[in-house]
Amino acid sequence: MREIDAKTQTELEAAVFRRLVAHLRTRTDVQNIDLMNLAGFCRNCLSNWLKDAADEKGLPLTKDESREAVYGMPYAEWKSRHQTEASPEQQTGFAASQAEGH
Repeated sequence: MREIDAKTQTELEAAVFRRLVAHLRTRTDVQNIDLMNLAGFCRNCLSNWLKDAADEKGLPLTKDESREAVYGMPYAEWKSRHQTEASPEQQTGFAASQAEGH
């Protein structure tokens, strides 16, 4: 990648993050367990990383606020609208991925 200044790089990275979050908000059919099984991270991970970044900067951000920033609504509401019970296959895949250290 070409040399770009730090401010521009941060702006690009922020745009990518916003696009990823927007994409995940529209793909409510994709469950967090599917994301974990395939990629080793999910919406909750993103919200935790956002909170960690805020904490590192000394900015007040609660876990609920960081989840709402990722989910686009309170987490409990998202779960009641979109989360389904994990299938035995999903649970097996999750257990295997956790055993591998993901």
